[in-house]
Amino acid sequence: MNLFQKVDIILNSGKPSDFKIECDALTDEDIECFAHLISKKYTFRKVVGVPRGGVRIEDALEKYTTNDPQHPLLMVDDVLTTGGSMIRYRKQYENMGYDNIIGVVLFARGECPDWIDAIFRMW
Repeated sequence: MNLFQKVDIILNSGKPSDFKIECDALTDEDIECFAHLISKKYTFRKVVGVPRGGVRIEDALEKYTTNDPQHPLLMVDDVLTTGGSMIRYRKQYENMGYDNIIGVVLFARGECPDWIDAIFRMW
């Protein structure tokens, strides 16, 4: 399985694409490395992964949490196209009382909202 695949696909966002970023191709060691990189840039009290793609990243980041309520909640996902999944998931946590939320994705296919950072951006 390749990380980058030239295929015609309808993305989770509903947009058509002629390539796919298949993060299931990333090894556990790859995910651990991404977690290490994220932990060097951000301090966070808790981490939550957007189902399905963010769960492996969440698991790898758990050891870096501070449990300090003054630090933000970190929301993670593997690939962002429009940001819709992250925005919907963020609203759930805002409804639970979290008001300081930051987001990180491994790959951004499109423009990121101002509260989300991407390790790799396309264009």
